Amino acid sequence: MRQGIFFVVSAPSGTGKTTLCRLVQQRIENLHFTVSYTTRERRANEVDGREYHFVSRERFEEMIAAGDFAEHANVYGNWYGTSLSELEVQRRAGRDLLIEIDVQGARAIKERFPESVLIFIHPPSFEVLRERLEGRGTDQPEVIERRLRVAAEELALMSTYDYLIENQELETACGDFGAVIQAERLRVGHVLPAVRERFPGILS
Repeated sequence: MRQGIFFVVSAPSGTGKTTLCRLVQQRIENLHFTVSYTTRERRANEVDGREYHFVSRERFEEMIAAGDFAEHANVYGNWYGTSLSELEVQRRAGRDLLIEIDVQGARAIKERFPESVLIFIHPPSFEVLRERLEGRGTDQPEVIERRLRVAAEELALMSTYDYLIENQELETACGDFGAVIQAERLRVGHVLPAVRERFPGILS
């Protein structure tokens, strides 16, 4: 059976990564989200097991000690982690996964699963990113400045990714994202096992 592909997606806060990933997932078959673990408080519109697995800090620390995470990181005072067992189960089942994660986590996933595809979503410019963050009206000025400092560090690492997608216009970005997924799915290593069955004795 074909193994699933990990599409690891990173972007600075305010770039529209989650909106883009949700749209892509709705339009492309056999594309699933991983559900990460976190210690942050659950918001009113969130469901445990859908957006995140919400756990206590003590439980999270136990999972770290047990080696349960493929990666984990502390982001703005809260812990986030990706289940190693879930990744392995989904890959063996042939399910392609969207893994939304920061640059530190993306590097950890790539080291553990070198065949992972790293995709970086970037804004049209740093000025546009600032406008988007300020336009949300949800953060205090000092929080916005902190997010922008982190964004600058993340943008500096774009060259370590496999694909760069600009999210200026959502539909265009969605099309580019879909093209990346289709191209990766057509790599010889992914399709040859199924094709070989149709040409017995010819393809080794």
